[in-house]
Amino acid sequence: MKKKRNRSRPPLPLQERLRQTAGHAREKTARLPSGPERERLIETAVANEAAAAIDRWLSSPGLRSPR
Repeated sequence: MKKKRNRSRPPLPLQERLRQTAGHAREKTARLPSGPERERLIETAVANEAAAAIDRWLSSPGLRSPR
């Protein structure tokens, strides 16, 4: 008997999750002194913002394949 896969969708779209993660990281960096933890959070925020921009670009109507 095959196992049934869990096919539930995330509660928020990818864009929103990336934006929230970046926002939380930026909020935490404002409260931390300079150091490796702060740098890691800044890198996380930048990476999530870049991923959101790439996702927006890939889902833009200008990139639709010809039919």
